[in-house]
Amino acid sequence: THPIFPWQIKPKNITRLCHTKSIVTVNGKFPGPRVITREGDRLVVKVVNRVPNNISIHWHGVRQLRSGWADGPSYITQCPIQIGHSYVYNFTITGQRGTLFWHAHISWLRATVYGPLII
Repeated sequence: THPIFPWQIKPKNITRLCHTKSIVTVNGKFPGPRVITREGDRLVVKVVNRVPNNISIHWHGVRQLRSGWADGPSYITQCPIQIGHSYVYNFTITGQRGTLFWHAHISWLRATVYGPLII
């Protein structure tokens, strides 16, 4: 079995320079969680959408060999995750090493929903 990373996409109030704003986060973190994996590992991330916007996650720079459905561009390789629903990204890291990143791949959500991916 492979560990499943549970991600809750949800709003959180953030205060900067004496002003409080609600932003979209992953597990309440901004930036989102760091993903550390190795070449050959299977990455399994369950994303639960708890915001009033559709969302998808793009694994920027990851070669999706035989797993194009896990690439994340909304309306291109997958339907976005609807409000209140979840999606499991499940793919193997093949032939890659380095520091990449993941981010939301719909509308303005990429401004706060992102994080590092270290292979």
